[in-house]
Amino acid sequence: MDDYKKRVADSLLERKLKSVGAVLIEGPKWCGKTTTAEQIAASILYMDEPEKKEQNLRMAEIKPSVLLDGELPRLIDEWQIAPTLWDSIRFSVDHGGSEGMFILTGSSVPADISKTEHSGTGRYAGIKMRPMSLFESGESNGEVSIKVLFDEKPGESLAAVNGLSVEDISYLVCRGGWPRAVLQKDKEIALDQALNYYESVINSDISRVDGINRNEQRARLLMRSYARNQGAQVSNAALKSDMDANDSQTLDEDTVLSYVNALKKIFVVEDLPAWNPNLRSKTVVRTSDTRYFVDPSIATAALGIFPKDLINDLNTFGLIFETMCIRDLRIYADALGGQLYHYRDKSGLECDAVFHLNNGNYGLIEIKLGGETLIEHGARTLKKLADKIDTTRMHEPSFLMVLSGTDSYAYQRKDGVYVVPIGCLKD
Repeated sequence: MDDYKKRVADSLLERKLKSVGAVLIEGPKWCGKTTTAEQIAASILYMDEPEKKEQNLRMAEIKPSVLLDGELPRLIDEWQIAPTLWDSIRFSVDHGGSEGMFILTGSSVPADISKTEHSGTGRYAGIKMRPMSLFESGESNGEVSIKVLFDEKPGESLAAVNGLSVEDISYLVCRGGWPRAVLQKDKEIALDQALNYYESVINSDISRVDGINRNEQRARLLMRSYARNQGAQVSNAALKSDMDANDSQTLDEDTVLSYVNALKKIFVVEDLPAWNPNLRSKTVVRTSDTRYFVDPSIATAALGIFPKDLINDLNTFGLIFETMCIRDLRIYADALGGQLYHYRDKSGLECDAVFHLNNGNYGLIEIKLGGETLIEHGARTLKKLADKIDTTRMHEPSFLMVLSGTDSYAYQRKDGVYVVPIGCLKD
C-alpha cells in the first residue's frame, strides 16, 4: 500500500515473530490490525469473509488443520469467531519447530475465553493495538522522544516548536486515530468515521460479542456517562446513577457491569490501572482504575459534540484531550517495553500518567490542555508527588513532564519540569 503509514505495532510484530511461534494482535475494529499483519504475512485466511465464513466455521470444527495450511507466516484474521483454532495453532507451533509461524488478529475476546486463555504459554505473544498516535499519523513532529528523556536526560537543551493550534487539537480529538480517517483529506468525512464506529458499537457489536441482546438506548446512556467521566475513578454504581435519570426501566448495577464488560471485550474502553509506589509516609493509595475510551473520538461521538463545541467548552475539551494523550502514551509505552498507570491517594494528590519501564525507571506526567496557570498547577503536583516517593526503596523519577496541547514550545522549566506539547512527542 502506497499510503500505508508505519506503526509502532509493525516493529513489535516483527520482533515478536522472531521469538515465538504465533503472535496475537488484539484491539478495536478499524484500528488497522489486519493491515499491519498483511504487511508481513505470506498467506492469509479471512475467517469472516462473507462467502466463505460458514465453510470456515465448519472446517474449524471438523479439521482445523486444513485452515492452517499455507505459506508461513500465515495470518488468521478474526480468529475469535472459531476459538477452537487457538489450540490447533498451539499444536502446530509445538510440532512445527520454528518461530514466526502464525499471526492472529481479533477485534473481540471470544465469549468462551476460559478454554483458550491459559493454553498458549511459550507459544504465543500478544500485541495490543490501538488507533494511531499523533506521531504515527504525522501530526506530531516527534522532536521530543520519551526514550531520550529516559536515557539522556536532555535538561535545558530540550527545545522544540509545536505546530498544532487549538483548532488543530480540537479536530484531532474528534477525528481520532482511525487509519481511514487519518488518510481522508476531507475533514467532514474524516469526522464521520468516529460517528460510524460509535453507531456500529451501539447497534450490533455490544450485543454480538457474547450473544447477549443489549438495549440500544442503555448502551447509548452508558457510553455518554463514560464520556462524561473520562479520566475519573468512578464506580459502576456511579455510572448507574448517572444513567438512571434517563432510563425509564429499572436498572441494576449488574446490568451496568455487563454492558461495561462487553465494551471491554471489544476494546472500546481501556481503563488505566493504579500505580502503588513506595512512599515515605503511610499515605493510602487509591486502587480504582481510571475510566478511558481507547480513543478520544468515541467520547465526542457519544456526546454528540464536534471541534467547535470543544473550543466553546474548555472543561470538556480538557477531559477528552487527556484521553487522547493517554492513548498516545500507551502506544509509546508499548514501543519502549513499558506500562502506563495513574496515581491518586486519599489526600487527593493525583498524577494523570506514570510511564513505567520494565527496568524500574519511570516518569511522572501531568496532562494539561495549556496555559501558564494550568502548567504551573501541573508542575506543582508533580514536584509534590516526587517528594513523597521513598527513593531509598525505589528509583527517583527519570523525568517530570507536563504534557500540554496548545503551548508553543517544548522546554525545561527552572524547577526541572519538562513542558512538552503533544504535537512534539514520540516514543
